[in-house]
Amino acid sequence: MKIAIVTDSTSDITTQEAKENNITVVPIPVIIDNHEYLDKVDIDANKLFETQRNGASFPKTSQPALGKMLELFENLHKDGYDAIITITLTSAISGFYNTLVDIAHNHPEFNLHPFDSGMTVRTMGFMTIAAARMAKAGFSVEEIFKSLEEMRKSIGVLFVVDDLQNLVRGGRLSNASAFIGTMLQIKPLLTFDSKTYEIKSFDKVRSLKRAIKKSEDIAFKQINESPYKDKLRFIIYNSNDATQAQKVADDFKQAFPNQPVEMVDFDAVVATHLGEKSLGITWILDPDKMNID
Repeated sequence: MKIAIVTDSTSDITTQEAKENNITVVPIPVIIDNHEYLDKVDIDANKLFETQRNGASFPKTSQPALGKMLELFENLHKDGYDAIITITLTSAISGFYNTLVDIAHNHPEFNLHPFDSGMTVRTMGFMTIAAARMAKAGFSVEEIFKSLEEMRKSIGVLFVVDDLQNLVRGGRLSNASAFIGTMLQIKPLLTFDSKTYEIKSFDKVRSLKRAIKKSEDIAFKQINESPYKDKLRFIIYNSNDATQAQKVADDFKQAFPNQPVEMVDFDAVVATHLGEKSLGITWILDPDKMNID
């Protein structure tokens, strides 16, 4: 069976990775002052923050146009793909996954199989790379989904946000909470709920430095208790502050010297909600340590 793999731009897959693994990456639109930009095509986090400093309105994100998705799937179908697997950012923060479920229902000829990553960013990217390797190796859709579900269970994620206003504008926090938090220099610790896939705050710490240190401590504890401990890879994200992210990455390299640690900039879509100087710590089952080739 010839299986196509499609994901969205929040997966943070590089152009080279997409080419090497035959992955189609669909850019997520970012709308600023009624102008639509495409994530990783004509906007990134740095450009987004620059527009904010120049007085632009708060950015919004949207789904890829329905017509473009139908055109993509039609072309893949014509190219001889027997099935299409789409791996998207969590349905808790975007309606994209549900849109694809509707397309799958209304267009059975595509044999479309949407998969909710329950996440976003580079962890979703590694899920997509794993799926592409399995498709190339001749695995079935059911076998690929089973491995993706295993990877999804292995994910851990912690975010620290410096400026609470982005969470307010994105509907994640009340104005009153943000005002009090800003006055007291409170930084929320965020994660993705493993059942609902929603972003949730689970702790609050005064000062960004303390919040990052506490996130590291929590991460190390969770990783050491994980059944996947020795098969994980780690990704540290930053939002226009590589210095603090590099220190966290160095701590992870020291704690887990035999496992891959990489630094990645937040994309424009995630940066829209988290703002500048936010930091993320994530981990996931390493595709290189899975028997999928």
